[in-house]
Amino acid sequence: MLCTIVGAGPGLGVALAGRFLRGGCDVALVSRSPGRLEQWRQAHPQPERVGLFAADAGSSESLGGAFEAIRSWRGETSILIYNAADMIPNQVASLDSALMAEAMRVDVGGALTCVQEVLPAMRKEGRGTILLTGGGLALEPYPEWGSLAAGKAALRSVGLSLFKELLPAGIHVAVVAVCGIVEPGGPFSPDLVAEQYWQLHKQPLDQAQRELVYLPKGADPYYNDPRRRHRGTSQPIRAVGVDPGPPT
Repeated sequence: MLCTIVGAGPGLGVALAGRFLRGGCDVALVSRSPGRLEQWRQAHPQPERVGLFAADAGSSESLGGAFEAIRSWRGETSILIYNAADMIPNQVASLDSALMAEAMRVDVGGALTCVQEVLPAMRKEGRGTILLTGGGLALEPYPEWGSLAAGKAALRSVGLSLFKELLPAGIHVAVVAVCGIVEPGGPFSPDLVAEQYWQLHKQPLDQAQRELVYLPKGADPYYNDPRRRHRGTSQPIRAVGVDPGPPT
């Protein structure tokens, strides 16, 4: 079974790769700079189970080339994780429409391209998992992250629509809204977050969640607004899912 992670980096991307490798999958990591993951790949006990591929998530042509190379390496993707995002802060009221469109190419367009690359084989097999990395900004936007909030909201809408469309075909699509800063230590450590993706993948179809809002008990629901500038005009995010346990 092959898990392809698009937007793989040294934090959550590597943690996701490690978790799905432990689950018995081979892993293809797609990144704009895959060379920075080579040291991690070589340190794995079975580096031949990890493939590194270069692509720009904002370019359908670049992504298509990466998936062609992945198929030559290990065949079709059974599990797709889309983890790419345009992480540029900007004020929404003064945001240039061209910059918004550029962000959407990465946040939403890249996701659609990747889904369309893996869907034919998943439909043929009658099974598959597609997990999209969302975020709290899709649920409660902040003006300092205008394009990212809009991109994550659009990605959430796409993911929920795909869940409805593809579940009857045996394909589980879910959005993972990570409502905190992923960093070592604490409830948002990469390994704990990666475990949530694995548990979603393992869900039986009759229990499949369409969205997991990952906000562990005690975490700050206003994490995107640390100075509380918008406390009076914001609503706290509410978790939908489970509190983290130890990684397995």
